[in-house]
Amino acid sequence: MEVERVQAIASFSITMDTIPSEFIRLEHERPGTTTFHGPVPEMPIIDLSDQDQDNLVRLITKASEESGIFQVVNHGIPVDVINKLQKVGREFFELPQEEKEACATPPGAGHSEGYGTKLQKEIEGKKAWVDHLFNKIWPPSSINYNFWPKNPPSYRETNEEYAKCLRGVVDKLLMTLSLGLGLEGNVLKEAVGGDGVEYLLKINYYPPCPRPDLALGVVAHTDMSAITVLVPNEVPGLQVFRDEHWFDAKYTPNALIIHIGDQIEILSNGKYKSVLHRTTVNKEKVRMSWPVFCSPPGDRIIGPLPQLVSDENPAKYKTKKYKDYQYCKINKLPQ
Repeated sequence: MEVERVQAIASFSITMDTIPSEFIRLEHERPGTTTFHGPVPEMPIIDLSDQDQDNLVRLITKASEESGIFQVVNHGIPVDVINKLQKVGREFFELPQEEKEACATPPGAGHSEGYGTKLQKEIEGKKAWVDHLFNKIWPPSSINYNFWPKNPPSYRETNEEYAKCLRGVVDKLLMTLSLGLGLEGNVLKEAVGGDGVEYLLKINYYPPCPRPDLALGVVAHTDMSAITVLVPNEVPGLQVFRDEHWFDAKYTPNALIIHIGDQIEILSNGKYKSVLHRTTVNKEKVRMSWPVFCSPPGDRIIGPLPQLVSDENPAKYKTKKYKDYQYCKINKLPQ
């Protein structure tokens, strides 16, 4: 059965003031009525090149405890590497449909790698206004190039270069988060798999939508990863839930947006918060984003770190294999 892509639906809907009913969110989810329009809390901007390590630990710890989201600048990834990442992503989604379908996720594949549309179970058969491309980009042993586009020709080289640069950023973040828990700097990285941590790139493509007040690009969720590093394009759309309201996140040019994911919340026994967020869409412009989900290998057992559990502070989460956590999350089953 041929899958209908949102990009194709959008091209038919462009002159209309309506969208198919399966994209119209339930009343309590609609961004037109649930977005807060008062003062917006700032998303912290943290200088990752700060030589005062105590200050860096303090700022990242505070952001991770309070909201689970922050931006990092002076992160060491060259601007041209990020520009090339965005360029090859845009070029892929501008290809003819049959070329994109050549690296589509096969039905019933049991994984998300490749080009696709629907990702997880949705209540009442609703759909998100987004197409995507998933590729594992690290470690080399996890990469399946069958799901990497052959076109644009520089896609592979560009993403391998980005992965190489990104590893230093992720290592520094995990070290800083570990120190913020009062632990040795290597503890969190080792807990999530050491050098076996898997980097899964997702390119989100949100076409223009005639009714952005009714649709969502991605529904409200927390990331099941340990940590997520996101590159946005210039079109706003990320929203964060805080103080019982949905706020538009304000980006800083050339910053990376960092999400604390579920596995870091679990390992920290709830000290760090996995950020609840969603994505809105735009009436005139294409929005794109490039999150990389840094996650434990599937067989890695994750639970609250023993150093953080005591009679006074018992474990708040179950200990289980990451792949079992993943299965429950995707299928909306209790953990």
